[in-house]
Amino acid sequence: MYGQGARRGGRFFFMDSILLVEDKLELREMLTTALTRMKYAVTAAADLAAALVHLQRQRFSLVLTDLKLPAGSGMDVLNAAHAADSDTPVIVMTAFGTVPQAVEAMKHGAYDFIQKPIDLDHLEHLVGRAIERQQLLRENILLKEEHARRIGFPRIIGESAAMQAAARELQRIAPTDSTVLLLGESGTGKELFARALHQLSPRAQRPLVALNCAAIPETLIENELFGHERGAFTGADSRRAGKFELANGGTIFLDEIGELPEAVQAKLLRALEEKVVERLGGSGPLKVDVRIIAATNRDLEHDAGFRRDLYFRLAVFPIRIPPLRERGGDVALLADAFLERLRRELRKPKLELAKSARTALTRYAWPGNVRELQNMMERAAILHEDEISAQELALPQAKAAAAAPEVDERAQLESVLRECKWNRTVAAERLGISTKTLLTRLRAHGLD
Repeated sequence: MYGQGARRGGRFFFMDSILLVEDKLELREMLTTALTRMKYAVTAAADLAAALVHLQRQRFSLVLTDLKLPAGSGMDVLNAAHAADSDTPVIVMTAFGTVPQAVEAMKHGAYDFIQKPIDLDHLEHLVGRAIERQQLLRENILLKEEHARRIGFPRIIGESAAMQAAARELQRIAPTDSTVLLLGESGTGKELFARALHQLSPRAQRPLVALNCAAIPETLIENELFGHERGAFTGADSRRAGKFELANGGTIFLDEIGELPEAVQAKLLRALEEKVVERLGGSGPLKVDVRIIAATNRDLEHDAGFRRDLYFRLAVFPIRIPPLRERGGDVALLADAFLERLRRELRKPKLELAKSARTALTRYAWPGNVRELQNMMERAAILHEDEISAQELALPQAKAAAAAPEVDERAQLESVLRECKWNRTVAAERLGISTKTLLTRLRAHGLD
């Protein structure tokens, strides 16, 4: 998001991006060449108007601007850069006679200034220091609401050690092109992590295409992934691009990857290894440039139905997203965040959680994880106008007192099913899981 990807020796690496604003062609070209040699991705603009267009379209790690510009000034660039992202460092270039204006720019938020003629060694030091400071400011970005809103992905909330560790891993891997495997129980927020990975990557301006492998019938999954040519099968009246083609240049998110049929696993492995796909009925391979993020709630490494070679291809960088029962005080943080949103959406400003409700929330084991908490808060907010008590939360009685990390899942399933009069659709919603996941768990415990 704040830089660009490039390939060196067949490997992908991350380049911090710089917007250079300078009206004099010779100096602009010299600085572009010098900064490029310093391993920065440079976007050059000759005037204020061009700079404003670039700032609207892209986020930059740093802005380097001349103080005097035709039809504008470096102060205008500074204000526009900080309007787009207040953390972006701006360095102004100034001639000898305009040093007082450069000092004034620093009072208005410029990181520093550099005098002409430009000393390239000093520029390299200044730019490196500014970008390092910016990166420090961005630490824990996933936990800050204003940053999440500005960058454009839903906020990931959590102060627990387990969630902080997952967030740090996400931030470390996001700027690369590596394949990521998100591991965690249903309802922990794997799709949220996938969207954050995409938004923090150099591919953020390209498509993010998601496919739930469990939601597509086995007979259609290959077509969904790779597309088909006209006449490939009965009813194929026109060519159709698959998800890989639609995601070209961007990211594909394969949720519930463990549900992928074994016959399709081999074709996915080829797409990973060779960066090519082939439409059904196609005459040859198509090159695709796609980053893959996969997610599962299963132990794929020891799953006899999942190819070992594919698993190791997917698990280049695994990130485990902790279940809610391991996140301690995050339950209250999440509940408050959901309630704040619901106050606005439902226009119920007096909605509050009673002390008894907070205690009950923290003692509950949350088998459906964050999704279950969100559903529960939404139901309570719809039904009540002011204070919500523990009783009004309607926590399943058989599980409400469960505080230990280890939970008797069979007993939970039986309890919820009884409460829902054995309606599996309603039970799945109550647990915050998909109907397919519920059926899988019922079979595993002999309850089907």
